[in-house]
Amino acid sequence: MGKLQIDSPADAVPTAATAAGRRTGVDWRTVFAFPNPVNEYAARITAALVVVLAAATLLTGWGWGLAVIAAGFWLRVLFGPRISPLARLSVKVLAPRLGRAKLVPGPPKRFAQGIGAAMSTAAALLLAAGLAPAAWTLLAVLIVAASLEAFAGFCLGCAIFGFLQRRGLIPADICEACNNISLKRP
Repeated sequence: MGKLQIDSPADAVPTAATAAGRRTGVDWRTVFAFPNPVNEYAARITAALVVVLAAATLLTGWGWGLAVIAAGFWLRVLFGPRISPLARLSVKVLAPRLGRAKLVPGPPKRFAQGIGAAMSTAAALLLAAGLAPAAWTLLAVLIVAASLEAFAGFCLGCAIFGFLQRRGLIPADICEACNNISLKRP
């Protein structure tokens, strides 16, 4: 007769961790965190690596390259540089060789990664749908945008972010430091 039955975790005896008010489990904010600020040199190196991969994909017509590029962008936009092989190479190996980091706000860089994810995914879907000329054209546009970042230090996605923020479409509290992003370069 007298067995204690626990129907749910709420009925269980609290452990020391839960009794002290600490949460157990996954903190999803840290899983999907993006660094702020970001080392601009690492971002530019990552963009250069994207240019190399995208140019090789365009020149060879290797459709799987589009999937690799899209996956890389999605990894960077969702998880920052922690999981993306290109970003890890840039952040951990190549950028430190350039010396002192040049820090810039993170939210515009994440926005730019999102644009890259959308463009590369669209190109992959266009190629899968048999619309190769449209896919390769979109990839060429991505190469131009990544080249601007890599070789001229002009982040087109960051400029779009600043434009949208000035128009009130991106709230100012998303990036306090970004309120003054302009198309002018210092």
